[in-house]
Amino acid sequence: MKLHSLVRSKGLTDKLNRRGRGNASWRGNFSWRWCNGQKSRSGHSMKPFFEWWQTSVVMRMPKHRWFKRYYKLITPVQTVNLWNLWKDERVSEVVSKELLLQLGYIRSVDEAVKILWNWDFDKALSFEGIEHFSATAKAKIEKAGWSIK
Repeated sequence: MKLHSLVRSKGLTDKLNRRGRGNASWRGNFSWRWCNGQKSRSGHSMKPFFEWWQTSVVMRMPKHRWFKRYYKLITPVQTVNLWNLWKDERVSEVVSKELLLQLGYIRSVDEAVKILWNWDFDKALSFEGIEHFSATAKAKIEKAGWSIK
């Protein structure tokens, strides 16, 4: 029996997928993995910044003393949504960093806090020692007659 003498069975209606007929058929000896190199193996993973023959961007970056400590250059800001304060029954009229820390809204008193606004409500609040407010929050607080100290 030879390949040219093979015939399809009578009654077979689905399309024939011929395997092993070269790489143009996508079912040849490379079978979708191409040249059987590193990327064709199972379990292959490559770092996202890997650049084959070039030195990667990470390696080309300058290694200055200050370069790795970017976190010292930025000031971390913790955000608190005013809606959460309004629906929380434990919040009294005065809102301070200590109260927010005690209620679990912020992680630390040392970091800056920013109040965000997304809803209209009637609970009167005054804020003490909070550094930042969103533009909408500041406008609404001043319109409602609440105090910012």
